[in-house]
Amino acid sequence: MKINFKTLLQGMLVLSVSLMLTSHDAMAQGASRAKKKDTEEATNQIDQKTGEVMAKALEFYNATPPQYAQARAKLGELKMDKLSPYEKSRVEQIYYQMDALEEKFDSARKHIEAAIASGGLTDKEISDMRYYGAQMLVQQEKWKEGAAAIEDWVKTATKPNGSVYYLLGVCYYNLENIDSALTNLRKAMDSSDKPLEAWTSMYASLLLQKERYKEALPIMTSLLNTYSSKKQYWMNVSQIYSNLDDNKNALIVMQLAYDAGMPFEANELQRLADLMAFQEMPYNAGVFMEKAINDKKIQPDQKAWEKLYVMYSNASEFKKAVTALEKAQQLGETGVNFQRMGELYLRLFQWDSAQVALEKALNKGGLRDVPYVQFYVGFCLYNQKKYSEAKTWLEKVPATSTQGKAAKSFIQLINTKIR
Repeated sequence: MKINFKTLLQGMLVLSVSLMLTSHDAMAQGASRAKKKDTEEATNQIDQKTGEVMAKALEFYNATPPQYAQARAKLGELKMDKLSPYEKSRVEQIYYQMDALEEKFDSARKHIEAAIASGGLTDKEISDMRYYGAQMLVQQEKWKEGAAAIEDWVKTATKPNGSVYYLLGVCYYNLENIDSALTNLRKAMDSSDKPLEAWTSMYASLLLQKERYKEALPIMTSLLNTYSSKKQYWMNVSQIYSNLDDNKNALIVMQLAYDAGMPFEANELQRLADLMAFQEMPYNAGVFMEKAINDKKIQPDQKAWEKLYVMYSNASEFKKAVTALEKAQQLGETGVNFQRMGELYLRLFQWDSAQVALEKALNKGGLRDVPYVQFYVGFCLYNQKKYSEAKTWLEKVPATSTQGKAAKSFIQLINTKIR
C-alpha cells in the first residue's frame, strides 16, 4: 500500500512561511541584537546576514516551479559550524523539506537527525520531526523500521491522532500481521467521530480477509450508506451476504445497484443472474442473462450459453434451453451437451430429435453414464414404433446398470409387439 508523502506534507507545519516571517523580523532587529544581553531572548533569533541568505533560499524554494538546486546552493553559502543551534535547526529543516518533496528520503531523514541534534528545536518540534522521519520510512516501504519508529513515537506522543494508527495499520498489513493491522485501524477509527474512508475501508477489507463476515457487514454497510455512489461497496456488501448464506439479501443489494445505473462488468452481470437463479427465479435469470449476451455485455462463449441453458431448463423453458445449447455446440461440440439436448427433446416429446442428439452424444463420448443414454435411445425408437431398432439398443444396456431392469421390461414389451 503506497502512501503519498507529498500529501502527508500538507499536514505538516508550513515551514517556509514561518521562516520568512522569522527572517524578516530578524533582519529588522539585527542592528540591535548585539546589544541584547539576555541569552534566552536571543536563542530563537536569526542574525541579519544569515536571515538574508535563508530568505533568498526560500524564494527559490517557493518559486513556481520550485528551484531546489538554487535553494541548496544558496544555503551552501552558510557556514554551519558558525550558526547558532536555532539557526542550524531551521536550515536543516529547509534541507529536509526539499529532500522529502523530491522523495530523497534517506537524505531527508539525515537532515531530520541533524535538526534534532542541533539543539535548536523545542520538545514538540523534536517529536514532530521524529514522526515525519517515521512517515518517510513508510513511504519507502520499509515496513518493519517504519512500524518500530511509529511505535516508539507513540510512547512519547501526547495524543496521537487517527492518521498515526492508520500508518501503523498499513505497516502491519504489509508485514502480514493482520491482527496488529486490525488493532491499529480500529484505534484510528475510534479516534474520530468521522473516521476517514480509507481507514474504515481498509479495516472492513481486512475483516473480510480474515473471513470475519458478521463483523464486516455493519462496517461495510455503513460505508455503502455513506458513499453510495461507489459501486465497490455495493459489491462487497452483496458478497458478504453470500458468504453468510443469505443469498436473498445478496440479490437485493446487487439488484438495487443495477437498478441505480451502476456500470456492471461482465462478471458482475453474471453474478446477478446467478443470484436470481439461486433464489428460484430461473426464468428471470435466463431473460436477464440472454439480454446481456445479446448486448455483448457478457461474452457469448460456450460457458455462457451453457449457463443460459441451465437457467431456461430449470424454468421449464425447454425450447429456449435447446436454442442456448445449440449456440454452445456451435462453439465446441461435446458429448455432454448432445446428451443435454437429447434430454430436452425428450421433455418436448420430440422422439426423433432426441434420438439423433443422444446418438451423437454416444459418438462424441465423454459421458458419465453410457447405459443411461443407450436406454433412452431405445426409448425414443420405441416411441417412434421402431421396435426392432429399439430392441437392439435396449439389449446394449447392462443388466447391472441403473436402467437394466427398465430395459429388460421394454424388451419383453417389444417382444409381444413383434411376434
